[in-house]
Amino acid sequence: MTFLMLLDYASVLVFALTGALVASRAQLDIVGFAFVACLTALGGGTVRDLLLDRNPVFWIGNPDYILLAASAAVAVFFTAHLLESRLRWVVWLDSFALSVAVPAGTGAAIALGSPPVITVLMGMATGTLGGLMRDVVCNEVPLVLKQGELYISCAMAGAITAVAAIGAGLELGLALSACAAVCWSLRAGSILFGWHLPVYKSRPPRS
Repeated sequence: MTFLMLLDYASVLVFALTGALVASRAQLDIVGFAFVACLTALGGGTVRDLLLDRNPVFWIGNPDYILLAASAAVAVFFTAHLLESRLRWVVWLDSFALSVAVPAGTGAAIALGSPPVITVLMGMATGTLGGLMRDVVCNEVPLVLKQGELYISCAMAGAITAVAAIGAGLELGLALSACAAVCWSLRAGSILFGWHLPVYKSRPPRS
């Protein structure tokens, strides 16, 4: 198993857990759990592969990813009631998933020789689009768009870190590890300490 495949597996597993927990908050049946978990786990990587013209898409080439996501959904279906605060678990698991998915997407783009701008965008897409689909389908306020909260900016900072590290001559594994560390540090800081970006405040028009 390559390092990039390991990142994909980890991303699928953790995002599937967040999708299943959101499904539990929406009180869906077990099929709904599996659907939302797979959508969350595979959505960002699917968009990445389609845009990069990777053939086949990662989970079509290796259906084990679907089985992993569905298994995670079944496990959460029978254990979610044991958690005191499912929302808090969703937020923290999502932060770990982000810090794994962004380097996975960034690494996939680097492996294909994509230019830096595309590499950064693919890292961002892989890390954020699955969670966005999950929240929209389950009628939740998308984490990626919560007012002023660091999320997409964490993905962008992590992907830029990886690209800069590769440009500085670092080995791919170290560059992607730095990407993950930057992503998670910023996201955790946003959750724990309220770090956020300035939000737009409208002003009355000048006469």
